[in-house]
Amino acid sequence: MSGLTSQPNLGAIVEALRNGDRDTGLDTESLRRISTYWEHVRHFYTGFEADFRSGASEVYLHEIPGGQYTNLRQQARSMGIDRRWPEVAKMYAEVNRMFGDIVKVTPSSKVVGDLALMMITGHLTPEDVLDPGREIAFPGSVVSYFKGELGQPPGGFPEALQRKVLKDEEPLTVRPGSVMADIDLAETRTGAESKVGRQISDDELASYLMYPQVFTEYAAFRRHFGDVSVIPTSAFFYGMETGEEIAVEIERGKTLIIRLLAIGEPDDDGHRTVFFELNGQPRQVRVRDQSMESSRPVNREADGANPDHVGAPMPGVIAGVVVEAGQKVLRGDALVSIEAMKMETAVNAERDGTVAEVIAEAGMQVGAKDLLVVFEAE
Repeated sequence: MSGLTSQPNLGAIVEALRNGDRDTGLDTESLRRISTYWEHVRHFYTGFEADFRSGASEVYLHEIPGGQYTNLRQQARSMGIDRRWPEVAKMYAEVNRMFGDIVKVTPSSKVVGDLALMMITGHLTPEDVLDPGREIAFPGSVVSYFKGELGQPPGGFPEALQRKVLKDEEPLTVRPGSVMADIDLAETRTGAESKVGRQISDDELASYLMYPQVFTEYAAFRRHFGDVSVIPTSAFFYGMETGEEIAVEIERGKTLIIRLLAIGEPDDDGHRTVFFELNGQPRQVRVRDQSMESSRPVNREADGANPDHVGAPMPGVIAGVVVEAGQKVLRGDALVSIEAMKMETAVNAERDGTVAEVIAEAGMQVGAKDLLVVFEAE
């Protein structure tokens, strides 16, 4: 996975140092086998690689680290300034000098890139940024950096620029971790578990502490789709071809054999029916085609971890709505009824409460887990 804008190839380093004082002693044949393995793995990730096919010596001019180089290029593309990349790289170097030629690692390299992009899109020059009389809305990452929340750079911060960025705010002069408030792990675990709707492990708690939003989104994904890590890489990234068969080991000794038979045409709301075999038994499921625009609004989905949400237990058509917003109901009271396959099913309240919002309407097509009723929070 090395090369291009990232680390140099390990095999090349080993050979360059062979027969010298810094000979690594690594076995060439072992390196070759490992390299062959990763060469095949890399094919699965081709669709996610940056548009770079060779190394670039300009790194000695702009000093953008490899990982930041690809990230910054993608940011520039999303902002519509990809064709101005030479300007972005030059501005990165100028911002780095304004900062005092700092050590650029994650996340300090991102701070430099954030300001460089802002200056390009805002038509700002280094002179504009350094001008004490010109007001600049600095990115939050830049404010955090000059506040000392990433630590103290060797030689300190450029004082004039730091004063301009922070205005009247006092910077940290010590290690940031030394003044952080203590965390109540038990209380934090309880809060995290209430958000994800289940108990979490110590490893998951550590993930939540470092990246609370990312972990919460990941947990919601897992709750909805299950453990997708067991799906073969190519099937996960690119989908299956008609007639293709894959094996999915969901646990030791339990393997599912899935064969894709056909994919139906999209219906009015952008769903397709997927026909497949599961361990030789025919199955079908309706799947939302993300590339299709629905001709009707997409229904809201109930959050399984939110006790105030009442979702549809199955797909069907709303046959009747019994309650209205503001109405008090008791546990077991009927809320709405759903008709599917000539069968009508009542959806009942699972607790006492007051109805805050009724989403369901008579004649409305719903899917499993679509939001029907919202209760007022207790």
